[in-house]
Amino acid sequence: MAIHTAAAVASGVTSASYPSLSFSTLKPPTSRSLFQKLAAHPSSIINTSPHLPSKPLTNLTPKASSSSSTQPMLPPYNVLITGSTKGIGYALAKEFLQQGDNVVICSRSAERVENAVQSLSEEFGKQHVWGTQCDVRDGNDVRNLVEFAQKNLKYIDIWINNAGSNAYSYKPLAEASDEDLLEVVTTNTLGLMICCREAINMMLKQPGGGHIFNIDGAGSDGRPTPRFAAYGATKRSVVHLTKSLQAELQMQEVKNVIIHNLSPGMVTTDLLMSGANTKQAKFFINVLAEPAEVVAKYLVPSIREIPANGSTRPTYIRFLTGIKAYSKIFSRLAFGARRNKYVVEE
Repeated sequence: MAIHTAAAVASGVTSASYPSLSFSTLKPPTSRSLFQKLAAHPSSIINTSPHLPSKPLTNLTPKASSSSSTQPMLPPYNVLITGSTKGIGYALAKEFLQQGDNVVICSRSAERVENAVQSLSEEFGKQHVWGTQCDVRDGNDVRNLVEFAQKNLKYIDIWINNAGSNAYSYKPLAEASDEDLLEVVTTNTLGLMICCREAINMMLKQPGGGHIFNIDGAGSDGRPTPRFAAYGATKRSVVHLTKSLQAELQMQEVKNVIIHNLSPGMVTTDLLMSGANTKQAKFFINVLAEPAEVVAKYLVPSIREIPANGSTRPTYIRFLTGIKAYSKIFSRLAFGARRNKYVVEE
C-alpha cells in the first residue's frame, strides 16, 4: 500500500504540500502565524505548488467537447486495482462495487487475495469481483494479471496503480538497509512502470481504450520527506512518469488511452499510523487524516465521471485540497477540533 498523506498545505504551515507531510520537521502552526500568512498571501491556500493550476483541484473532470472527448463509456465499468487487499486500495474496490462495477483485485499475498475476494463476494456477489496474486515488480506477474482480467472481464475500463511500499520503515536514509531500499524502489518505481506499460498495451488493443490512474504520495510535489526519503523520491517520480507517458501518447496521437493522477490525501492506513510517533505527526494525523472508506467514497464518483463524460484530457483528482486543509487546521486552532481523534497527543 502507498503512504497517503496531506494534500496541499502551504509552505510555512507545513514543510510539505499535497500529498505529503514530513513529520520529523513539521511544527503545529500557531493561529497567529496562520492568519499572518493568509493575510499576506491569501492565494497561497489555493496555489500551493508550482506545477498545480490556481484553482482548487477537487474534481478536474473536463466537460466533454468535440476536441477533448470520445464516446462516453457506459457503466458498469470494469476496474482493476493493484495493491487492493487492504487500505485505500481495498476501500476503492469496495466503493466501485457499491456503484455496481466489476472489480479485479490483486496483492503479493495469495492469502490476502483469497480473504478479500471472499469478503467482497459475500457482500456484492462473486459475479462482480475477481482476485489473483501479483507482484507488480515482476513483469511476468503483471502480464499474467492482464490475462486474468481479460479472461474474466474481456477488457478493463479503469486501471488504478495503487500498489506501493515504504517497507514500514521511518528512519534516516543513512540507517536504511539494502533490503528496505530495494523494496521501496522496485515496488514504487519499477512496479509502476511495468504496470503502466502493460496497462497501456492492453488498452491500446481495446476498441474503447481506457483510463489509467497513478496514485501519488508523500514527496510527489518535490518537497522533502525526512525519515522516508526513498519513498518520497519514488513518489516524486510518479508525477514525472505520468507526465512523460501523457506526452508519449499525445505524440503517438493516441486519444482513447488516458493517464491520470489520483491523490487520496492523508489516509489512516497501517503505514501512516506506523509513523505516528512524534508530536508533529500526531497533530497532523489527527487534524487532516481520514479513514480509507471516507476517501474512497469521495474519489470513486470523481473517477467514474471521467469515462462517463468521454473525456480524453489527463486529470489530477485530489481529495484534500489546500482550502480543506486550512479549514481543518483553523478548526483545530480555534476550537480544538479533532484533538486525539486517532492518536493521543502529548
